Amino acid sequence: MDEQQLSALISKTAALMEQFDRRCGVIDGRLQTLTGELETVARQVPAIVRQSADGSLATLPALVMDRMSAGMERPVHDYQQRVRTAGTEIEGAALRLSGQLARLERLHRLLLWKTVGAMAACLVLLLGGGAWLSMQYAGVIRDNQLSAELLRAYNGADVTLCDGGRLCANIDTRARRYGERGQYVPVAPR
Repeated sequence: MDEQQLSALISKTAALMEQFDRRCGVIDGRLQTLTGELETVARQVPAIVRQSADGSLATLPALVMDRMSAGMERPVHDYQQRVRTAGTEIEGAALRLSGQLARLERLHRLLLWKTVGAMAACLVLLLGGGAWLSMQYAGVIRDNQLSAELLRAYNGADVTLCDGGRLCANIDTRARRYGERGQYVPVAPR
């Protein structure tokens, strides 16, 4: 993988991370808004039930007195039945609402864990990519260090280009010879 491809991969990965962070922020904002709305509704339910019950119970004595004074027991009985039915319906609605709140809380926790998992996976990918890049460039640096040592030796030696582009050297004739057959002679320093 050459440097341009690696750079393109890094920039694409950065763009994906930025897009992922934006989407996570949007989702988190939506979840916080929904959670706030649900908490508001949950706080209002007891007051609404109490207000409804208070309203119903406030009119009940006057209605009962009117019915009783008129001698109509049957309508009073019907009214009481409706109050019981309304209470049962309100209780069922409250139970359904609490179930929905519990489901939303589970959904929020699940989404939070998914977000944490995705962030952890991205972090592992970034760390793995960083480790791979470090090892890749460590090898390149090692190769370049060897080349640099060789260039330092060339710079310190008395060598030049001769006729036809060949390398010529000023040889130290008094120095010790090297190689299996003594064919190498050190080059004189500049």
